[in-house]
Amino acid sequence: MYTEEYVDYDVSMSIYDVSPQVCGGPTSINPETAMPTYNRNFQLTINDVDQIEEALRARGRELCTMRRALSEANPADMESIRVIERDQRAGEELLGRLHDQKIFYRPQGAVYVSG
Repeated sequence: MYTEEYVDYDVSMSIYDVSPQVCGGPTSINPETAMPTYNRNFQLTINDVDQIEEALRARGRELCTMRRALSEANPADMESIRVIERDQRAGEELLGRLHDQKIFYRPQGAVYVSG
């Protein structure tokens, strides 16, 4: 499976800020050797989030089909069932976290009746 890590160089200048008199010259931070950290600021549009959610739902349907094809009576299938169910749970939890971060529109001026 292809994964991509987004990294952001978050280097504190106080660690590397050494006076030129101590080191014998000016200091600089080399991004090649600096410790990377995860990028926590993603700029996604609403369409991007919708596409991610739809892909997660499609993957969930695919896993469900795979799970139905396996039998709990067959001991050889038990490990596959555990892996599939773990993947299903992870996908559903991710969908839940995406849902929990959404801010839904609710009119402020009038009484709001949902539905």
